[in-house]
Amino acid sequence: MPPAGLRQRTHTAGKYLVFVALGSGLIAFLVWSFLGAGVVFALTAAVSAIVIACPDALALATPTAITVGVGKGAREGVLFKNATALEATAGVDTVIFDKTGTLTEGKPALTDLVPAPGSSETELLRLAASADQPSQHPLAEAIVHGAGERGVTLNRAEDFDSIPGHGVQARVEGRRVLIGNRRLMEQEGVPLGNLDMQAESLSEDGKTAMFVAANGHLLGVVAVADRIRESARVAVHALHDQGVQTVMLTGDNRRTAEAVARQLGMDTVIADVLPEQKAARVQELQGQGRQVAMVGDGVNDAPALAQAEVGIAIGAGTDVAVETADVVLVKSDPASVPVSIALARKVQGKIKQNLFWAAIYNLLAIPFAAGVLYPAYGILLRPEWAALLMSASTVIVTVNALTLNRLLFGPNSPVRTAGQARQATGEPLT
Repeated sequence: MPPAGLRQRTHTAGKYLVFVALGSGLIAFLVWSFLGAGVVFALTAAVSAIVIACPDALALATPTAITVGVGKGAREGVLFKNATALEATAGVDTVIFDKTGTLTEGKPALTDLVPAPGSSETELLRLAASADQPSQHPLAEAIVHGAGERGVTLNRAEDFDSIPGHGVQARVEGRRVLIGNRRLMEQEGVPLGNLDMQAESLSEDGKTAMFVAANGHLLGVVAVADRIRESARVAVHALHDQGVQTVMLTGDNRRTAEAVARQLGMDTVIADVLPEQKAARVQELQGQGRQVAMVGDGVNDAPALAQAEVGIAIGAGTDVAVETADVVLVKSDPASVPVSIALARKVQGKIKQNLFWAAIYNLLAIPFAAGVLYPAYGILLRPEWAALLMSASTVIVTVNALTLNRLLFGPNSPVRTAGQARQATGEPLT
């Protein structure tokens, strides 16, 4: 179903109900005229039928629920940019998370230095941090900050170049320094030796291991770790309780990604993805018939956010990501993702309730207003009473939508506490 499908069907139903109202009035007038009733009586029945069949309740069924839902979301720190975004969120069955800055705090720290034979920790860190100085990547900033904490003096980096999805290169102390993953070293013909196994061991611990080479010779491995957000664990467990599949999409190597995914209990890991490939991975999942929401915070996530049925941006993310997304998590809290889905589904439920009430009301009220009870009981609904009943149906629909404000999505909400309980007890994931 397209995102605006329910709203479109409501508009169509409301349009045709106008003709139903006018038609019922005309039929009531013709029938009573044929039965020999006076013109005033027939006209009273016709007007009552038209008034009571006025599609106000049906026309308000969707917009009232959506308006209240969007307002409730804003108060809970979930900003739906439009009604289409809210409706699409209700149908999500798969949520894709970017790792760095979304599932993790985005503030990695230098944890390990493993120099190659013939090199030292000081030389390894000095060249790696010096080459990373011009970079704005969180991993590079962690290495530079780690060098500063250890009192290592850095030198100027020249001819700096970032290699998306692989690493960086720069000239330091007259030497061409490379920092990046295994693929970068293989492309440059740098032999890894036994350090390849040590890098894999670091990755299995959930750390991001990067090789450092100078003039084609391996200097060693530096490892950086980013702490997982505690709310990310709650989010993943709560999503599973909602029947939603979780996927991690990251440019990190598979071992590191799987280590983080195990800690979070995620269903699927898609690793070693270049920035320009993220949108294609989202499209692949959509090709499997999934309704996908993408959660990210960076410039590289923008194409994937646009590709997904629902793009969800972390509020503290880049302006590009926030602008591209359909939903913004103002509190930058991953636990707001299941809250947004729960709220959207509640809104959809209220819309269906309102449509049901409006439809049943008209099916019962039109014959009554047309005078079907008059021959047996002498009851004929006057136009002013028909107007009052029509207004009552509108009030009922509006009040039903306003009950969305009573939903609890704070720290003690059913959505969050269910995720916390699953995390604490270690129940198997669905």
